[in-house]
Amino acid sequence: MPSLQGKTLLVTGASSGIGRALCELLVSRDANVLGVTRRPGALSQDVSPIVADLTQREEVTGIFHGLGKIDALVNCAGVAYLSRISDGNPADWEEMWRVNVMALALCCQLSLAHFPIDGGRIVNVSSLSGHRVPPSGGFYSPSKFAVRALTDALRLELKSAGSPVQVACVSPGYVDTPLLDDYFRGRETMLSQTRAAMKMLDPEDVAWAILGILEAPVHVEIADILIRSAQQRM
Repeated sequence: MPSLQGKTLLVTGASSGIGRALCELLVSRDANVLGVTRRPGALSQDVSPIVADLTQREEVTGIFHGLGKIDALVNCAGVAYLSRISDGNPADWEEMWRVNVMALALCCQLSLAHFPIDGGRIVNVSSLSGHRVPPSGGFYSPSKFAVRALTDALRLELKSAGSPVQVACVSPGYVDTPLLDDYFRGRETMLSQTRAAMKMLDPEDVAWAILGILEAPVHVEIADILIRSAQQRM
């Protein structure tokens, strides 16, 4: 899929952070962009809204009712709370699992019926916390490990079935998005110190990495990208 002009791409988490930056980039490539969000008024210009709450399975399913053909799915939606295994709030665990894992997996499954016969691409946004467990990883880190595992599992299933659909994973480190406000909830001083200590990635930095996957030649499969600030130690 070297050129995205006229292609239709479905992006979750489209109204903020990485998802919003990616939608803007795709629009600049003359793609038709469908943005999944709970806040359609916050979408980038020229993005067609699909309103859905990804914590609700029936609403995730509803995204694909009457959807038509798509050429790519990018799962950018995610939830991040500092919720430890030893004493964290199970309600936070459940929300992270529903959005980060279940909704993402269901979108992957349901999208397969909407790709053209010659294939397409799925890109899942994981995290460096899905490659190693940081001291503050809590339940968020296992949810992102699951994203990596299900991405690999889907890729193997599709290859075994002879499907031309490619599946990729992008794992960023700290990205300066509204998601950090939730992750550092109650630790606002630590967030300020982290921002002062290093230049975090901008959402656009990750969006460009995703674009590289989407615009790669059809015979090139980019399976996994790790991306972090040059000043981030781990």
